[in-house]
Amino acid sequence: MSALSIRLVLVVAAALVDADGRVLMAQRPEGKTLAGLWEFPGGKVEPGERPEDTLIRELAEELSITVREPCLAPLTFASHAYPDFHLLMPLYICRRWEGIPQSREGQSLRWQRPGALRELPMPPADLPLIPFLIDLLGP
Repeated sequence: MSALSIRLVLVVAAALVDADGRVLMAQRPEGKTLAGLWEFPGGKVEPGERPEDTLIRELAEELSITVREPCLAPLTFASHAYPDFHLLMPLYICRRWEGIPQSREGQSLRWQRPGALRELPMPPADLPLIPFLIDLLGP
C-alpha cells in the first residue's frame, strides 16, 4: 500500500484515573479484533463527530458513566501503522465522572497502577502512551 492510499482511522481513548492514581483498563472481548488485549476505553470517531463528543458517548455506552467535556484533558496521542490502516489516537486524562464504571459490552475491567500497565498484554498502539501516564501519575 502506498502512503497515499493508506486508510487513516481516528480513535479516541481515555485514561480514567481514580482517587488512588490507578488507571481503568478494558479487555477486548472475544470476537473483536485484538481480542484479549487490554486497552484504554474509548472508540472510533464517527464522521462529523468531535473527539471529545466521541469519548463522552463511548464512555457512556461502554462503561455507564457520565463524563463532562471540561473533565477531559488531552495528554498525548499515539500514531501507529497497522498492516491495513494507520491509527491516530488522542489520549485524554479524566479524573471526574458520574457513576461507577461497569462493563456493558462483555469486556473485563481492571484498575491498574501506571507502572504496572506493561504487565498487561496491550495493542501496540497503546504501549507508547504508558510513559506519559507514569510521568503524570507516578509509577
